Amino acid sequence: MFTQKFKWPVCFLMFLFSISLFSQGLMQEKHNFTRQDTLRGSITPEREWWDLTYYHLDIKVDPEHKFISGKNTIQYKVLKADSVMQIDLQSPLKITKVVQDNIELDVKHDGNAHFIKLQENQVLNTVKSLDVYYEGNPKEAVNAPWDGGISWKKDSNGNDFIASSCQGLGASVWWPCKDHMYDEVDSMLISVNVPKDLMNVSNGRLRLEERIGDTKTYSWFVKNPINNYGVNINIGDYAHFSEVYDGQGGNLDMDYYVLKDNIEKAKEQFKDAPKMMKAFEHWFGQYPFYVDGYKLVEVPYLGMEHQSSVTYGNQYKPGYLGRDLSGTGWGLKFDFIIIHESGHEWFANNITNKDIADMWIHESFTAYSENLFLDYYYGKQASSEYVVGTRNSIRNDRTIIGNYNVNKEGSGDMYYKGANMLHTLRQLIEDDEKWRQILRKMNVTFYHQTVTTKQIEDYLSKESGIDLTAFFNQYLRSVKVPTLEYSIDKKTLKYRWTNIVTNFDMPLEVKINDEDVWLKPTSEWKTLDFNSNISTFDVDIDFYVETKKL
Repeated sequence: MFTQKFKWPVCFLMFLFSISLFSQGLMQEKHNFTRQDTLRGSITPEREWWDLTYYHLDIKVDPEHKFISGKNTIQYKVLKADSVMQIDLQSPLKITKVVQDNIELDVKHDGNAHFIKLQENQVLNTVKSLDVYYEGNPKEAVNAPWDGGISWKKDSNGNDFIASSCQGLGASVWWPCKDHMYDEVDSMLISVNVPKDLMNVSNGRLRLEERIGDTKTYSWFVKNPINNYGVNINIGDYAHFSEVYDGQGGNLDMDYYVLKDNIEKAKEQFKDAPKMMKAFEHWFGQYPFYVDGYKLVEVPYLGMEHQSSVTYGNQYKPGYLGRDLSGTGWGLKFDFIIIHESGHEWFANNITNKDIADMWIHESFTAYSENLFLDYYYGKQASSEYVVGTRNSIRNDRTIIGNYNVNKEGSGDMYYKGANMLHTLRQLIEDDEKWRQILRKMNVTFYHQTVTTKQIEDYLSKESGIDLTAFFNQYLRSVKVPTLEYSIDKKTLKYRWTNIVTNFDMPLEVKINDEDVWLKPTSEWKTLDFNSNISTFDVDIDFYVETKKL
């Protein structure tokens, strides 16, 4: 649709810059990679021979000493015979022992990667398990969720308020695991022992609450596959309320855990949660984790997309901490953290990237979900204005796809450049219902799977009926914004694409003399003649492109 460009006051642009950390990815820029990066980010021989089937993370959290101790039982299926297993755990945490079949095993430590020498024969297709014991003071998150680790905070009443967040940095910052995105565990039990006056909330459903002396252990069971960074602990003086949502998969339990002093504010603010569910089930299909339920859990940081245990710290304000990321007003129509982090249930938790270099699959689709939420409740115009408004956060500093096999994501432009790329694709398809069905089928096709960029590109090309090879090369693998160069000489329009990758020939909708016209530019000059003088020429603002009049 054709709209006027927004005007941006300097103070608001400064605000966008000040919060740009949100769209910078979750790790600092890095160019020189080490052996540790490769051990962390690649499917090493010591990882590939076994397939995760089950975890039981059984730990004690000591808030007074900021200390974690316990074990992780790791169950796995043998894919091929081998005798060395890689388990990841980040310093300063230490593995104290590893036991299989009542035998303590030798462990070779190489930084944050630990290589376990197995004694028993690992027979093809058998299911085995071992126990990894560990303890220590995990890395403390200074600016969660961006730097990752454990947040050790206090609530306003002086009670301990603790939470994990570890996207990018990795789950091994607080528990031992196979810390690579490609292999999700099939199911998981999370048992967390805390002081008796506190509660731990984790993923899935509460299976057992057990009083042990002056402590309590809360055991949560996750039936669906889950990525490592999606696993969380949230410890506080929580109050609980809930509702049942009548969704596409039947009755869905929606549970809310908030600090006791905030329960009345939460009951009002969290009305956005069922609204989110209705809009996203419309656009993306059935919520992927009915069996595990849906939770919003208050935490002492902004928030994160932990599967079935979405964390919330937006201070019960509209928008992003009370601000509108788009500068259009539409961003204040919803609680940003509830909508964005819940959108990740479909894109990140249901469909998960195999390599963090492809994190755009998580963030582009989820940033795009924000304007689809607006589309559902406020219409297509609102949706368009919002996503176009977020272009002011795009920097085009580096490519959206990162470096493979070294645990390195691409540019933070994966958020709003990615969202505008998808918004542009919607225009190319020219059929909103077809676009909706593509998004819905996508969540069925890749249900509970880890995927690559190529799989997503091939899927979208096939379902749209458009060869999108050059389109994705332009927006994912280049920092160049396609520029329509044109000139007008009375009745004649000359035009071409510049600033493009090889073979980029995206069609473009324009308005000439109040008439909608599709152009098919290439890198070569083209000419279009009209019956009368060209008095007005406007490019459809829904396409993420630039223009240059000669």
